[in-house]
Formats: sequence, structure tokens, C-alpha cells
Amino acid sequence: MKRNDLVFIIVIILLLLPFVLISEVYSAYVSFNASHGMIMSFIKFALLATLGEVIALRIRKGRYNEPGFGILPRALVWGFLGLTIKAAFVIFSTGTPAFAEYLGLDGAVSVMKGDLCWIKVLVAFCISTAMNITYAPVMMTFHKITDTHILQTGGTLKGLFSPIPFAQIFSGINWDVQWNFVFKKTLPFFWIPAHTITFLLPADLQVLFAAMLSIALGLLLAIASMKTVKKA
Repeated sequence: MKRNDLVFIIVIILLLLPFVLISEVYSAYVSFNASHGMIMSFIKFALLATLGEVIALRIRKGRYNEPGFGILPRALVWGFLGLTIKAAFVIFSTGTPAFAEYLGLDGAVSVMKGDLCWIKVLVAFCISTAMNITYAPVMMTFHKITDTHILQTGGTLKGLFSPIPFAQIFSGINWDVQWNFVFKKTLPFFWIPAHTITFLLPADLQVLFAAMLSIALGLLLAIASMKTVKKA
């Protein structure tokens, strides 16, 4: 472990300690989270998902930042994606159980408010599957496009808000990696099981847990990036 790794770990611990050691800080977080769910979703993903990308950069290149990487633009994009993720959680956690009842699974709506049982696990799995096969590929592709745009414009805020050449970047995506690894492997073998657990948690913890999973996303992005380099 290098010195900068130790410093990085210590800084993260120091940032988290007040929420663990000071009850007033944790209570303030819980209260604000309950009253301003969308704002907190923006903040959680802006911080934690960007942290995942920083860790991914460390894995790929041995450093936590570099010219053109664009930590702040990435944080803004992740904050925006956090808003869409929160919306997706509300839509799919409400609509999927209702659809399951429509198909004949009695109690699918009410069971999500009760204690853990096999039907609740089944419904949570259905929610996760529905979200990950419809919303997730769109979100991941959008993220890939914005990530490429940030790199192409030098990692600056001005570059982020310049027109994005969606068609050009879309056609230039390595679809072998995007489809065969990101979609075909991470969705069924990681994200669907992980979000099944997410939807079994209390509603006020779901987005936080999902944001923490985004650190794992950073590791997956690092693997995908290394696969892209190998295939180039």
C-alpha cells in the first residue's frame, strides 16, 4: 500500500466517523433524508459513485486523479443519474408489485411492507429484474456517453455543458464489451441479486445502499475499461 492510498483511506474514515460517533449528526441526516429524498439522492450518488470512479482510476492507472479526468463533472453527472435512479426506485417498487398482483400473485403489494418471507424475496427479485432489464441499460449507456464526453472535452465544467455528440459517441462505444460484459454479465450476476437485497431494505435505506453499490460499479467500470484496452 502506497502513502497516498493510506491518506485516501484515512480521509474517507474521517468523513464517515461523525455519522457513526455523533448521534446528532446521524439524526440530522435521517431527518433530512426523509424530507428531501431527491436532494439526498443527488448528493449520495455524486459523492459515492464518483468515489467508485476514483477508485477505478487508481486500479487502472495507479493514481486517484489525472489531468482531464474531471472529478467535478463526473460528480454532477452522477448526481443527475442519482435523481433518475431514485425515480426508478419509486416507479418500479410501486408498479412491479401491482403488476404481480394483476398477474395473480396475491399480496404482492402488502407483503413488501411486512416481515421477510419467501414471497417478499420473490417480489423484490421481480422489482430488481424489471428495473435492471429496462432502466439500467439505458442509464449505463447514457453514463458511458457522458463519461466519454467528459474525457473528450478535457474534464472541464465548460466542456461538460457543451453540446454532446450523442450519435458519434454512441457509434464509437465498444459494444462487444458493453453488451457481453456490462449487460450480459454484470446485470444478471451482480446487479439483479444486489438490488434484490436493496428492495428488501427499508425505503429510507434503499438509495443509500444503492449509492454504496455504485462504489462496486466503479470497480466493474475499471474491469470493463481494461477489457476494452485489451480488445483494442
